[in-house]
Amino acid sequence: MSDAVSLTNERNQIFRNLFSGKIPKRVPLSNPATQDFAIEYAGLNLAECQWDLTKLGPVYEKFCQDFRTDTYPGGSIRIPSHYQLLGSKPIVMSSSGFMQHPEVVGLLAEEYDQFISSPYDCIIETILPRLYTEFNGKPGKVAMALAKAVRAQSDDLAFLGTIRAKMTAQYGYATMGVALTEAPFDFMADFLRSFKGISGDVRRYPDKVAAACEAVLPLMIKKGTLPNPSMLGYSFIPLHMAPYLRDKDFASLYWPTFKKLVEALSNMGQTVYLFVENDWMRYLDYLYELPENTIMRFEYGDPRLVKEKLGKKHIISGFYPITLLQTGTKEQCIDKAKELLDILAPGGGYWWQADKSIINLDVNSPVVENLKAVLEYVSENGTY
Repeated sequence: MSDAVSLTNERNQIFRNLFSGKIPKRVPLSNPATQDFAIEYAGLNLAECQWDLTKLGPVYEKFCQDFRTDTYPGGSIRIPSHYQLLGSKPIVMSSSGFMQHPEVVGLLAEEYDQFISSPYDCIIETILPRLYTEFNGKPGKVAMALAKAVRAQSDDLAFLGTIRAKMTAQYGYATMGVALTEAPFDFMADFLRSFKGISGDVRRYPDKVAAACEAVLPLMIKKGTLPNPSMLGYSFIPLHMAPYLRDKDFASLYWPTFKKLVEALSNMGQTVYLFVENDWMRYLDYLYELPENTIMRFEYGDPRLVKEKLGKKHIISGFYPITLLQTGTKEQCIDKAKELLDILAPGGGYWWQADKSIINLDVNSPVVENLKAVLEYVSENGTY
């Protein structure tokens, strides 16, 4: 057995233990730097590399060699080719090469009843043509645009998959399947009604918002289901709108369908990974109610309070501020990693990750050396 295969087996076992509530041999860690960061770290143009994926081979060779991590440090869910072929409005490339999600409205307020009665039909017939210009026109034109986009995405994902397989075979990363979905309320906000629109709807049509969340819940469950559900794979759910809601609106409009989503996915035997964006400290009692060993990666908040309230039931992650990597000294960055290990590791249930991803490389900041130092420190000192 090669060293890389042995390392993959070891890392897989660490995550199996973590996800099942057992104490692994050490704290697992993930590199928070993204593919965007990796491209800039290799000194290449961000836009060019995303349009010509053949340039990514050397990018990942350098990225994986220079930064420690237990999980594959790359991949992209926003590849520009198929978005452009569809005439995308909700996902576009900026002039700097970053893929962005502008504020868009795919569903008008007066169309709530149509959506509630049949969300899938409404998405296909009304929302997608509004958000993607190539879905407008004669059926033959739409079919050709869709075929081109599906082929482009399939080819891109296959190529990225070969890079991932090569890097995993070389560096022994853990092998976990990942599905992506959203809380029903967040889905309504992100692509259908917009941040501004849903904020007004909460006050004007709360019953319709609640009904729409219930109607779209089965689609969100399906979207978050892995082809072969297992404990080692997970459903990733980024949480967006809850911190901007009043407590009573969270309780009546956001929480019910979100809880049903997490429970449904967990009941399939797969792990659920929540990216708890912004500050959820006032909702900790709600989070405790979720199925045991739900992964919760926190952006902001009090790690001591989270450990106290959630640490005996759930898996805690996040909290490490990437801003410190950009502004602090190496000693300060390592001290922060040690502080979080001391707070969150005792008793198990801790996965070292930063509070958010690093998507941009500021060449004038010490982020590269600080990140390398922190990953090395956690890798060597991350004991429970």
